[in-house]
Amino acid sequence: MMYRYNRPFRYRLTNPPKALLKARMDNNVYVILLTGAGDKFFSAGANIKMLASVDPTFKYYFCLHANEMLLRLEHTPKLVIAALNGHTVGGGLEIAMAADIRIARKDAGKIGLPEVNLGVLPGTGGTQRLSRLVGKSKAIELMVTGNTYSFEEALEFGIINDIYERDGFMENVMEYARQFCPPNKAAKAVGRIKRSVQTGWEIPLEAALALERENQQLLFQSDDAKEGLAAYVEKRPAEFKAK
Repeated sequence: MMYRYNRPFRYRLTNPPKALLKARMDNNVYVILLTGAGDKFFSAGANIKMLASVDPTFKYYFCLHANEMLLRLEHTPKLVIAALNGHTVGGGLEIAMAADIRIARKDAGKIGLPEVNLGVLPGTGGTQRLSRLVGKSKAIELMVTGNTYSFEEALEFGIINDIYERDGFMENVMEYARQFCPPNKAAKAVGRIKRSVQTGWEIPLEAALALERENQQLLFQSDDAKEGLAAYVEKRPAEFKAK
C-alpha cells in the first residue's frame, strides 16, 4: 500500500490520513510505503503561517495529534518504508523517522530539523526519534545548529538507510518493498520482528526478551512457520501465504 502526501508544504496531522488507518486493518496490505506528491518535496512539515496565527493551546494539541498519528505507524505490525523523493525537513523528517526504513532519491533535496531557527524545537517527535537514530550528542548538535544536510550526509549520520538513483526511483523502491510480501517473506514474521524491536527498545531487557518469546510463540503457531521449516528441511524455496 502506498500513500502520497499531496500537500508537501502544508501537511496537517489534525486529520490522520484515512488510507493509513485503513491499511492497518487490511489483511491484504503487508508493507506501507510513504512518499511525497511530485518530485520536489517528501514533506516540508507543518504550515508555518498557520502555526503563527493560532494560540499556544492549539499548537499543543497539534503536536499531540502528530504524536498519536506517528505512533500508529510505529505500532502497526507492518513494515513502513519512507521513500524520500525530495526535501525532507522539519515535520517532514519527523514523519520519515516514524517509518521503519528510509530510502532517499539521489540529489533530490535536503534533510534536517531546522526548527531552532524559528525559536522552537522539533515538537512532533524529532528530539526523541533523532536521538534514538544517531545518539544523544550528535542529535543535539544537528538540531541546535539548525542546518540542513544532503542525503549523503544523512546516510553517514545513520538517519537514512540507503540512497537510490534518480531514474526509476519509485519503481526500485517498490521492488525493494515487494521482497517483504508473500510469497517472498512471511509477512507475520516481518511484522512481529518490527513489534519486538519497536516495543522492546523502550523497556528493560528482561521484559523485552519476554516480549520476543511471546512473539516467537505466536509465529510458531502460524502456517508460514510450518512452511518455512518444511522448505528448509526439504531444500526448496518457501512459499509464504501470510497465514
